Amino acid sequence: MTNLGTLDTESLKALYYLPGCQEDISSFTAMETLLTEQTTMDSLDKMSGIQSLLENGLSPEEAFTAITLAATASDGYPSQEEARAILSTLSRLKLFRSYSNEMMSGMLDKLLVILRREGINALFNTAKESLPHELREAAFVITADLVLADGIVTQEEQEFLNDLYQALGVTTDIATQAVQVMLIKNRG
Repeated sequence: MTNLGTLDTESLKALYYLPGCQEDISSFTAMETLLTEQTTMDSLDKMSGIQSLLENGLSPEEAFTAITLAATASDGYPSQEEARAILSTLSRLKLFRSYSNEMMSGMLDKLLVILRREGINALFNTAKESLPHELREAAFVITADLVLADGIVTQEEQEFLNDLYQALGVTTDIATQAVQVMLIKNRG
C-alpha cells in the first residue's frame, strides 16, 4: 500500500476502478482512503505549495491546532475519531468562534498534509514558534485534556505532557494543576 501513496490521483483512480478491486472490502476502503488523501494533498499542493506552508509559519489558530494534532499523532497518524475529537474540542474555544465547520476541516486537512509530508517534529516546531505566548497555557490544557480523555496516564503520555509543557514554556505549577483537573474531569 505504501507505494500507492506515491501515485498521482489519476493513477489511483484507474487502479481503484479495475475489475475486482472493489470486491474485497478492505481493499475498497484502503483505496478509497488513499484517493481521498491524495486528492486532498493534490489540491493543497496546487493552492499554496507545501514548502511555503512551513516557511511562512502558521496562523495562531493553525499553530494551536497543530499542537493538539501533534499530541494525537505522537503514536503515528491520527485516526478519524481523534481528528473529530480535536475539531469538536477546538470549535468550542473563543479562538475559533468565527470558524465554520468547513474552515475547521480545511485547516485540519492542511495540517495533516504538513504532518505527512514534513513529519511531526517540523509541524510541532513551526507551531511552537508561531503560537503566541498568551495562547501557550491554553494549548497545553486543551492538549492535556485530549491526551488524558481516557482518564488514564500512561508513561508515554506522562513523558509527552512533560516535554510539551517545557517546550511551550508553561510553568510546572500550571502544568501540574491542568493535568490534575483533566484527570478529575475525565473520571466522570
